[in-house]
Amino acid sequence: MYDRILLPTDGSTEMHGVIEHAVALAEVHDAHLEAFYVVDTATLSRLPMEASFETVEELLDEEGEEATGMIESIAADRVPVDRVVVDGSPASEIVREASDSNCDVIVMGTHGRGGIDRLLLGSVAERVVRTATVPVLTVRVNGDTAMET
Repeated sequence: MYDRILLPTDGSTEMHGVIEHAVALAEVHDAHLEAFYVVDTATLSRLPMEASFETVEELLDEEGEEATGMIESIAADRVPVDRVVVDGSPASEIVREASDSNCDVIVMGTHGRGGIDRLLLGSVAERVVRTATVPVLTVRVNGDTAMET
């Protein structure tokens, strides 16, 4: 049923249960997993002018490599993993990647980092659920239950 699973991550430690759920799903379906991280370019526009854009971009890219590397290490010897790090708006890039990579399902946490940004901008997961053309399996970040939409 699922041959390719997109697993977006924000790199937070709370994602561990979501990653385990996606890896288990990939194992059951003998599917390929795509570890996906978006460097949120909107956050770069809020930086003070003194900040070096190149330095911050490098740090965010490194964060993306670490986040996707964490998925790869958890999935090691269980399922094949591709790692992808892109720049852009998280919800838009997740939906675009799912389509471009012919993913059959997106598995993502119900929330990640956010704080005031989440209240002002809305949930990335909620926007993905509303706009994706493939099923989205949301996994509660702080629990074991999941809900497919």
